[in-house]
Amino acid sequence: MKYLQSGGFRHDPLMRLTLGWTLVFAAGLWATNAAMYFSRMDLTARSVRAYYLGAQEEYSQPRSATALLEVSHAHLATMGVMILLLTHLALFTSWRDRTKKWVVAAGFGSSLLGEASGWLVRFASPAFAPLKILCFLVFQGVLAALLFVLGAFLYGAGRRPPR
Repeated sequence: MKYLQSGGFRHDPLMRLTLGWTLVFAAGLWATNAAMYFSRMDLTARSVRAYYLGAQEEYSQPRSATALLEVSHAHLATMGVMILLLTHLALFTSWRDRTKKWVVAAGFGSSLLGEASGWLVRFASPAFAPLKILCFLVFQGVLAALLFVLGAFLYGAGRRPPR
């Protein structure tokens, strides 16, 4: 932590190496998250409803509570830790505090609401389908912005001469 706060990581190649590889894995999460979403749905409310409620024309069944529970169990842990890690690192960038607060809120909020929206579509109302799409887009956008900014920050840190 002291390396990030004081900027000491800038001159520690091993610290930059581990942070760089962390961003590679986070980029993998971003890509596979999109691939998994688009393998099941698209950006239409109809496709979201069909996925969660089943569709006769596709011979698909509604998602069971058990299936949703298994997905939520994995997502809540994985997404929570990933957003914690990336937003925590973003706190050391030159973004204004207000921007940092919005990024943190958008990251955690879109992840949590995105997870809840599947449950809401299935068990409350199909009208929540657009929320699922919005949360997916916001979450992916926040992750992409964090990866880009943190990657640029890390790259720039390695190029600055020691003080």
